[in-house]
Amino acid sequence: MSNSIPVPQAFTTTTIVRNETFIHKATELKPQLNTSTVQPQQMVEVLQDTNAMHGWLARPLHSAVSSSEQHYGKGDEFILDFGMHQVGYLSFSVSPVGSPPDAPLHLKLTFGEMPVEVGEPFANYTGWISSSWLQQETLYVDVLPDVIRLPRRYSFRYVKFEIIDSSQKYRVAFDNIQLQTVTSGDASRIVPLEHPDPLLQDIDQVSIRTLQNCMQEVFEDGPKRDRRLWLGDLRLQALANYETFGNNDLVKHCLYLFAGVPNHQGQVAANLFIAPTLIPDDTHLFDYSLLFTVSLYDYYEATQDSGTLQELWPTAYRQVELALERLNEQHLPPHSDEWWSFIDWQEELDKQAPSQAILIYTLKRTIRLAEQVDPDKLPFLNQRLEDVTTATLAQLWDEEQGFFVSGPNLQISWAGQIWMALAEVLDAEQNAALMQRLLSEQPDIGLTTPYMHHYLVEALLITGDRDGAVKHLKSYWGGMLRDGADTFWELYDPHNKSFSPYGSYLINSYCHAWSCTPTYLIRKYKL
Repeated sequence: MSNSIPVPQAFTTTTIVRNETFIHKATELKPQLNTSTVQPQQMVEVLQDTNAMHGWLARPLHSAVSSSEQHYGKGDEFILDFGMHQVGYLSFSVSPVGSPPDAPLHLKLTFGEMPVEVGEPFANYTGWISSSWLQQETLYVDVLPDVIRLPRRYSFRYVKFEIIDSSQKYRVAFDNIQLQTVTSGDASRIVPLEHPDPLLQDIDQVSIRTLQNCMQEVFEDGPKRDRRLWLGDLRLQALANYETFGNNDLVKHCLYLFAGVPNHQGQVAANLFIAPTLIPDDTHLFDYSLLFTVSLYDYYEATQDSGTLQELWPTAYRQVELALERLNEQHLPPHSDEWWSFIDWQEELDKQAPSQAILIYTLKRTIRLAEQVDPDKLPFLNQRLEDVTTATLAQLWDEEQGFFVSGPNLQISWAGQIWMALAEVLDAEQNAALMQRLLSEQPDIGLTTPYMHHYLVEALLITGDRDGAVKHLKSYWGGMLRDGADTFWELYDPHNKSFSPYGSYLINSYCHAWSCTPTYLIRKYKL
């Protein structure tokens, strides 16, 4: 697959309509962060190995404690391993050894979630996302000894110290290297899982750590990059949270943030910037906006919080209205090359069919919400559900091939079938046959992210293929574990492990929100 996926663009210049009541409620729900102090476990070297993920692996050298006994001069470097993925603030002491320091210490720190990030020079980076996301610090220490506390929060397992320059008269020693970790996820709230399958046990634990490290003041999509609240990620994080941390106020906080800054049409943004103040991004996505409504439905199912449902219902309903308004005269989303629906990082994917399926999926949940808070809307919603379902079966279902097709080229994709199965457009027997046909025939337009692989597993579960769901979960997320994951990654294509939609795997996120859902699948469905 080529990596020429275009940079997403906003649909239009939008005017934001701030709902200060919702923003105030979100502020009151802002979580407290839990902290702990973590020390590095060992000193390692990173070596090139063609069998390792991205061609690099970390090999232990000795305990990290002995690093404080070492002295370093110009050109020296060392790499510390904190044992597992961490998110927080690094501090350390640095002292001169030898003659009094007669020049500043020039120090460079490089942080890596994976060995490749401290192995390959960042100067090799060729991606189209800003290189400022690559995690590194260059420091000048004028007065020694000193205690350094880095103000930036980092997401990493490995940190490389490089002595760029000092002086011929002195060397330096490092001590008290430690990390203050931060998360709003309280691990003491998790019910321990004693699973008879050791692989599922490991996958559950790594899923939880992935979620925990993405739980900050909001549900971030990734603590390395982009550190934002994205709707597609939020929906999956919230599901995992209900089965583990139970921090339901954090979900509520995020829902009110989105509802607090819609555009002039009432559409919620695809993602939000939280600091220095609440700012919605100017990207609006068909599928992500609908997932706000789905997320509210999930939240209500988990909490029975009727007050929040009542307040956020108008925002949720408006997302459905806007999606319906976008349909053409055939009651289908128009085929478009715009950045109008995400679905998956799949360059060749036609998004008409999966977008239509997500609309049907959302409409069915909107009807259930309307039964609780706004029954006057039911005749309209039921009629529109009938319209779009009839149109789907008449125009997108290919009876001869046994698949749903999409766009002018009648594309058959994994994502299209998965979302149609989740939307339960067909009856139960046909739905199960659709998923088995998908696994058997394996269309060329496949999946590239754990985001869509989650929905594949869930589609298998709702169509009754429990064994197939477990097999795929163990194969896909277990594949990440075999390739060195201690938190689950933003992107993983077992057939193209160097895949990055951003032009370089150096910028990929290796602790990513939408990858945390195996713990939900294992616990919710009792796999």
